[in-house]
Amino acid sequence: MPEQRRRKPRKIRPSKLYSFACGRSGFNQADQSHLGQPGFSRVVYANEPDSLSFPSNNISTTKYNVFTFIPKSLFEQFRRVANMYFLITACLAYTDLAPYSSTSAVYPLVLVILVTMLKELIEDWRRKQQDNDVNNRKTLVLNADGKFKYSQWKNLRVGDIVKVQKDEFFPADLILLSSNYEDSICYVETMNLDGETNLKLKQSLEKTSFLQEEGDFVEFKAKIRCEDPNADLYTFVGSIEIDEQSHPLSPQQLLLRDSKLRNTDYVYGVVVFTGHDTKVMQNSMSAPSKRSKIERKMDRIIYLLLSLLVLISTVGSVFFGIWTKEDLEDGKMKRWYLRPDDTSILYDPKKAAVSAILHFLTAMMLYGYFIPISLYISIEIVKLLQAQFINRDIQMYHEESDTPAHARTSNLNEELGQVNTILSDKTGTLTCNSMEFIKCSIGGVAYGRGVTEVEKAMAKRRGSPLLIEEREDENGTGINAEGTKIKGFNFTDERIMGGNWIKEENRDIIEKFFHLLAVCHTCIPDVDELSGRVSYEAESPDEAAFVVAAREIGFEFFQRTQATVSLNELDRLSGTIKKRTYDLLNVLEFNSARKRMSVIVRDENGKLLLLSKGADSVMFERLSKEKSDYEEITKVHINTYADAGLRTLVLAYREIDENEYAYFNKKFTDAKNSVSADRDEKIEEAADFIEKNLILLGATAVEDKLQQGVPECIDKLAQAGIKIWVLTGDKLETAINIGYACSLLRQGMKQILITLDSPEIISVEKTGDKEAIAKESKQCVVKQINEGNRLISAIRNESFALIIDGKSLTYALEDDTKQIFLNLAMGCGSVICCRSSPKQKALVTRLVKTGTKKVTLAIGDGANDVGMLQEADIGVGISGAEGMQAVMASDVSIAQFRFLERLLLVHGHWCYRRIASMICYFFYKNIVFGMTLFIYERYASFSGQAAYNDWAMSAYNVFFTSLPVIALGVFDQDVSARFCLKFPMLYQEGPHDDLFRWSRILGWMSNGTVTSVIIFFLLTFSFGPQSFRSDGQPADLAPLGAAMYTCCVWAVNIQMALSISYFTLIQHIFIWGSIALWYIFLLAYGAITPTFSTTYYMVFVQELASAPLFWLAILCVSGAALVPYFSYKAVQTSFFPGLHDYIQWMRHEGRADDPELGQVIRQASARATVGVSARFDARINQQTGRVHHVVQTP
Repeated sequence: MPEQRRRKPRKIRPSKLYSFACGRSGFNQADQSHLGQPGFSRVVYANEPDSLSFPSNNISTTKYNVFTFIPKSLFEQFRRVANMYFLITACLAYTDLAPYSSTSAVYPLVLVILVTMLKELIEDWRRKQQDNDVNNRKTLVLNADGKFKYSQWKNLRVGDIVKVQKDEFFPADLILLSSNYEDSICYVETMNLDGETNLKLKQSLEKTSFLQEEGDFVEFKAKIRCEDPNADLYTFVGSIEIDEQSHPLSPQQLLLRDSKLRNTDYVYGVVVFTGHDTKVMQNSMSAPSKRSKIERKMDRIIYLLLSLLVLISTVGSVFFGIWTKEDLEDGKMKRWYLRPDDTSILYDPKKAAVSAILHFLTAMMLYGYFIPISLYISIEIVKLLQAQFINRDIQMYHEESDTPAHARTSNLNEELGQVNTILSDKTGTLTCNSMEFIKCSIGGVAYGRGVTEVEKAMAKRRGSPLLIEEREDENGTGINAEGTKIKGFNFTDERIMGGNWIKEENRDIIEKFFHLLAVCHTCIPDVDELSGRVSYEAESPDEAAFVVAAREIGFEFFQRTQATVSLNELDRLSGTIKKRTYDLLNVLEFNSARKRMSVIVRDENGKLLLLSKGADSVMFERLSKEKSDYEEITKVHINTYADAGLRTLVLAYREIDENEYAYFNKKFTDAKNSVSADRDEKIEEAADFIEKNLILLGATAVEDKLQQGVPECIDKLAQAGIKIWVLTGDKLETAINIGYACSLLRQGMKQILITLDSPEIISVEKTGDKEAIAKESKQCVVKQINEGNRLISAIRNESFALIIDGKSLTYALEDDTKQIFLNLAMGCGSVICCRSSPKQKALVTRLVKTGTKKVTLAIGDGANDVGMLQEADIGVGISGAEGMQAVMASDVSIAQFRFLERLLLVHGHWCYRRIASMICYFFYKNIVFGMTLFIYERYASFSGQAAYNDWAMSAYNVFFTSLPVIALGVFDQDVSARFCLKFPMLYQEGPHDDLFRWSRILGWMSNGTVTSVIIFFLLTFSFGPQSFRSDGQPADLAPLGAAMYTCCVWAVNIQMALSISYFTLIQHIFIWGSIALWYIFLLAYGAITPTFSTTYYMVFVQELASAPLFWLAILCVSGAALVPYFSYKAVQTSFFPGLHDYIQWMRHEGRADDPELGQVIRQASARATVGVSARFDARINQQTGRVHHVVQTP
């Protein structure tokens, strides 16, 4: 490689900005020894693309391809037992056993299968289009001419060298070679991978950092040996051989597909994994298959109908065999007109048993109309249309983020109306995850006059008046000079704002406090070239709020290099803005174990400063032994802030002498460069050495505000009888206060706290004996759970709230304790699990789902909520600030928690009611039709002779009765959306499964049986032996069958009209159009040649239409068939009305806004134990109790 091409790089200083991050991601020598062994066998030659040994970069998420669509789709269709049954009967239709023509038997099945396959094809084509959008993206690739030219992603090959520019996605998994930064670092956003919006720092090897120009790559060659494709996003083992020298690779050099380059102009990389070998595709998996309770129950109903079909076919075959055997006795023919002496095996008195067995197959085909062939496809069509109504609901559209609701799967629409328990994340779900700096404690003085949502709720709880002045005037809270709201800043205090801090007695401490906020972070500044306004890219909303707060007070962070941090700050001596630069020596980043972050800087005066911020639990123990005068008052302020629902951090600093820093830096550097197994422990030991003897400055308090409408939404859901659990990682006090703010907790509600903070547990923990700690902790948790269960059993009329922390939850979820924990939780009105991990969230969700056997809904917004969303029956993702990971794993996505109210109480209620009614009606109409066939068979000696024409039977389910039921499933509304929200107790019929319980299903089946009996006997009696035709002949099979068919069509469609609560034009068209279509069919089909129309040739024109008896019979018989249902509904509504009937009566009487009636209905329904309404009820009951006490007192 020409040495003259190399740009001499400045010595890499990984101890600068990215010191702690880079140190943690170093390679492990033991891992390197695996290279070349199974699982670590990939060899890539940089700049020598290989398209033969590795898969292409083309990705496909489709379910089918050109070759597999037909076989796989057919397999999916015939996995359903009903479709398999119809396939078997269609095959048998080509034999002499068939009671109808083969074409009429095959046609409905083919139509249904084709429509279903078309739906699958359309859905898969949409996935294909999405894949094409990704595969056709373009990126710069080094070609054979040594030039970087744009090429489509799908054309990338392993070994290609690519150039990715700022804000572009990485097209494949790359090894970072260099970047525009001198130290070859780059910033990467991995939101699409793990849901985190914070930026990750990556750095190339020093050996490749000189590659900056196109000419540098012409003769660049390297051999990369690395692990085989796997799904682990956070590990990578490999080496790169350049000039016969091997250099280890780590995750620090790996750029993953679908992550984005941020705050870096460009990077160069070599492709190591393409297409489905990339880590993001290795992690992609189909969401767990979820089926609704109704769908699972529907399968059992199909099995019941199949059993009934077998039963009646067996009964008919037995009688057929008996009567066939009696047809020829002692040479005498009983039914001589059937010629029993000259028959086939299908009807042979000499082999009656064989004929009966064959007749069983005939009967199974003939009575197949008990099974609704179009049921599955009709439900799928309805659910797709229901999902479109959800997607297009303007009331669930969030204008600020331009985000509508999105039903990502339509399989669970009706499940939305049966939710019993909601398990919710807190941060970003109930709250905004948009942190605002609102208060602080500096040098023992509390600053910030804002009032939080929790403080408002606490004031209401105490019943004390709280006058809150709005301070958003021209100098008000969070408003900049242009009059716009400042994101992350909701602070007001005239004592330190506007430069007034220099007048405070503790101005030295204030200056150091905001210096620390402006310097101790990993934010990246972005200066607008036009306005000069500085914005920040931060790892978390908290950190951005701190930097913005420092800027607004007068300490503006505006520039960062690898070695410095620059501020524009107010000089308190001259009163002018001056630029000050701090040399950034080390950054010890925050993580969940350390719970703190520190930086070591050198100021312009040459002083070495350690600036640190972190949780109070770790910071106070690191303070100097000489307590400051304001340490105790700061602790009081922190507790006050926590009570107000604020997140707190403690700020402290100290000066370091040169010798101490030199010792630390050597120790820290040695630890980073170590390849031993205890490398991380050595790094942490070095950090512990320097982070001590700190001087307290104060504490910050940021507010994560409740989302708009959260308390009102929770109140409505509680009135609907839905239990609400909150699973959060926040500490106990914060979780409790947020519970009060959103009305999950209220005054007078008895709280059951389960924690491991007792003195006994603390003393055992000090011994360090893990077995003893686990044993004692479990006993303590079990004891508290049992005490809670006894308390609930002893006090029946009280409301309880269960609060449990993460340590206790670990033991509560063990196999031998989880049931008693669940019993306790289900006896409480609300449950809050704090300090819970993502795994614990998923385990709690699984426990509730399996333990209660009720529908559970999980809602969250972050990657840590994915397990919970996938474990629940329904997962709802919030499109929030923590990326799209939760949304991608969800079944339904919404932009705000408050939209859950409309999603469940309106769409969920409607969908459950529609689907339940639709399925019941499907079985009803098929039993009406099938039972008329069976009864006719009884009078035809079970001979297999159908009462209806072949093509008429085939068209019954497809044309004459299906469209009205689809309209019911899409458009029907028992009450309007306004009434669904006004009377949320209507929702209770879903969790109780009132509309799809076995009694209702069997009731509809019985109704179908009664209707068929009425139609058959009344019609045959009407047509009787008297003259029907004008020539004096009675009616034969053709007019009787056509008339009976007409009565069935009229009866089931009018029954539909009686069942509908909300008529639309489409429903009128479908109902009356289906009836009209039957008459059109009779005319058109009857006009076709007799070889095709057979018995229905001119039957309507020549026989039925001209007979007054036909029209009179249709009117009377159809009306009589509906009398039983009409009578039942009249009695039930008049004498045994349900909640639903009361509300419909109020609507029709115009008394929906009557407060007294509304309160009566609320009290008659399930009493809510949480929410604003529960708080109001408790206050009323308390006042009532006082009145009774006064009256009874002598």
